[in-house]
Amino acid sequence: MQQVVNVQQPIITPRKFKVYQHRQLDKIEALKKVPADMRFEMKVVANVLPFRVNEYVFNELIDWENVPNDPLFQLTFPQKDMLEPSAYQRMADLMSGKHTTNEVFDLATQLRDEMNPHPAGQMQMNVPHVDGEPLPGMQHKYRETVLFFPAQGQYCHSYCTFCFRWAQFVGKATRFNSNDADQLHRYLAQHKEVTDLLVTGGDPMVMRTRKLAHYLEDLLKPEFEHIKTIRIGTKSLTFWPYRFITDPDADDMLRLLERLVAGGKHVSIMAHLNHPNELRTEV
Repeated sequence: MQQVVNVQQPIITPRKFKVYQHRQLDKIEALKKVPADMRFEMKVVANVLPFRVNEYVFNELIDWENVPNDPLFQLTFPQKDMLEPSAYQRMADLMSGKHTTNEVFDLATQLRDEMNPHPAGQMQMNVPHVDGEPLPGMQHKYRETVLFFPAQGQYCHSYCTFCFRWAQFVGKATRFNSNDADQLHRYLAQHKEVTDLLVTGGDPMVMRTRKLAHYLEDLLKPEFEHIKTIRIGTKSLTFWPYRFITDPDADDMLRLLERLVAGGKHVSIMAHLNHPNELRTEV
């Protein structure tokens, strides 16, 4: 007789998403264990480079007894060496004395401009054109692949300290994105050599399902038969896994992916993973 084994499935309690940015650094209770000089260094860097972390990451993934060496702490919290010494010192000097918010903002803008926010001409090169006009928020680097940067997905559940796309998160002037689904669809319909669409950011999984569906569901129409693969770059699987389990539209997201697969598309979730500790929680 075959033995039936009942596997107890873990019960995942829904969790409210709560995020902290540089102005809320002092509100993170765990940071009170960190020396004051290190907290000041964090604030200096976070006024120049984008900082964003959610409660799940700092409560569940970081071992605060191992800070600053904890890998997830280093991955998400600002560190002095992220800035050139001269840039760090200029901002530290300003913040150490009397200063206004506008003065900090102006210096931060200047320092970012000196850091080459879009290397190798990324705002101009590889940008496709229609009738001589550039299509913002798209890149056609390789014959078979188009990259699309949806405007609603140009931030993340938490930011990584190494992120080379930091310019997406510091203001409209340096942001590369598009909210024009029709423009994307027209371009793809005209370019039958394209087989892969890579939806990237930021992180597209911060978007509500209906917003993501607005860009993707039309690709099930016959005129997009040449689009074989839809790739979605995301770190949500480890920085906010509740996106797929208990978020209000988690089921809607899974159903959207199912419809795309049922319609003949190969859907690839390009999961961004940096350290095994990201995978240790029950969820």
